[in-house]
Amino acid sequence: MNDSPIGMFDSGFGGLSVARSLIDLLPNEDLVYVGDTGRYPYGSKPLDEVAGYARQIASRLVAEHDVKLLVVACNTAAAAALDLLRFELDVPVVGVIEPGARAAVAATRNHRVGVIGTVGTVSSGAYQRAVNEARSGVELTCTACPGFVEFVERGQTEGDEVHVLAERLLVPVRDAGVDTLLLGCTHYPFLARTIGDVMGPDVVLVSSADETAFEVRSLLTSTGLVRRSAGKGEHRFISTGDVDWFREVGCRLLGPEVAEVKPWSWS
Repeated sequence: MNDSPIGMFDSGFGGLSVARSLIDLLPNEDLVYVGDTGRYPYGSKPLDEVAGYARQIASRLVAEHDVKLLVVACNTAAAAALDLLRFELDVPVVGVIEPGARAAVAATRNHRVGVIGTVGTVSSGAYQRAVNEARSGVELTCTACPGFVEFVERGQTEGDEVHVLAERLLVPVRDAGVDTLLLGCTHYPFLARTIGDVMGPDVVLVSSADETAFEVRSLLTSTGLVRRSAGKGEHRFISTGDVDWFREVGCRLLGPEVAEVKPWSWS
């Protein structure tokens, strides 16, 4: 039993979809979330640069907040640094790629699965490796969707403009005849209605956010790290950039839990 908080980080706001799932599934656990909006976005940056950011944030979460488990709530950061963080840190590290890939493989009926993500995540090959490790014989189609993140962070998750963009970007996975589509970016669950409309009712959407929360619960239980104290957990939010902007977008995407945001500088 361990009353230390769960630590998690993302380049900005997408990881709030994972935070929402964790808060709903594990309401008595404390949580510390770092949004690296001062260096956002990660998706278009070189993976070695993103790995450096991930190591820096992770080490501070362990050293300054004594986190008992770390969630890399960003697909690009997980692709760049998950194995490295697991080697360097003395706490369990959970990414968003493996849980989502396993769930997508389990959900498909015709063995054709699509993955959509940022340019960095798709080009890293992380999802291709995760699916191959399942040895399921699944035919995988991966497609980058530049522009989706920006729509989410403007609060524009529905409407003609985002629908037209989705129609264009999702052509490869639709043409591949997938029956399961993994939302391989933590921003994308906020666009689920639009993506679902474009893909059609016969395509199952898999959220890596929900699957990651289930993975965290399982790991806490199996390792005896669940919180001893009863009652609602404390949720702390930190931004490396503009805290007012983070609060505004965070409240819109996650809810009133993001009423207070603390600054975090690297100096």
